[in-house]
Amino acid sequence: MNDVLGVRPMPPVAADDDTASPGRPAPAPISATPALRLEGVHRRFRQGEVALDVLRGIDLDLPAGEVRALVGPSGAGKSTLLQIAGLLEYPDGGDVILAGERCAKLSDGARTRIRREKLGFVYQFHHLLPEFDALENVVLPQMLAGRSRKEAIERSMILLTSLGVGERTTHRPARLSGGEQQRVAIARAMANSPSVILADEPTGNLDEETADVVFNTLMKTTREEGSALLVATHNLDLAKRTDGIARLHNGVIVWD
Repeated sequence: MNDVLGVRPMPPVAADDDTASPGRPAPAPISATPALRLEGVHRRFRQGEVALDVLRGIDLDLPAGEVRALVGPSGAGKSTLLQIAGLLEYPDGGDVILAGERCAKLSDGARTRIRREKLGFVYQFHHLLPEFDALENVVLPQMLAGRSRKEAIERSMILLTSLGVGERTTHRPARLSGGEQQRVAIARAMANSPSVILADEPTGNLDEETADVVFNTLMKTTREEGSALLVATHNLDLAKRTDGIARLHNGVIVWD
């Protein structure tokens, strides 16, 4: 996805050993084999001579089949955390473990492979390819991963139908409503049966009623597929429907 969107991972910068707060809140209980685990993740940005520690030792465990919300004010680091969890950005310290595989120090090629095989992304804007119809947008990532066209079409039709847009498969994104665009984007994220779905404000551009439908559909499909979902949102009403809320505060996570 970073290649499609033109996002290039930033090189790691060594973090000071004393960046983490020794009194930070305890993380959520850790399962034996989580779909996603973040261990002591740090991220520091520099503006001239000033260093800003956005993430200060993040510990997070996301079991398969669970949905958890990531909340916090603008600028708290939600998108940065998702970028790191999605292997689109390097942490300055700590590790990202996906389905048991440690990823923080892998090569760019290995990280791209893991993104393709184990991760799905849903953004506030759908990022569907405008020259392809809904079906083709879901078929394409599967064929890039090596699935035959026939298998990819069958898988795509199952997902699009379950998401309520099975009758819109021949429509290009411009002919779909906002809610339909997001549901196609969800189908695309699910296409390769990822272990983890990362969603960054997936309902941010939708009206309240449509956001409610899309969010419920995203959670339902995630659970049916057996994936894990981490969704960043400002909507606390939607966040309360998930299995747990991780609140970013001063660079650490506090669990509600």
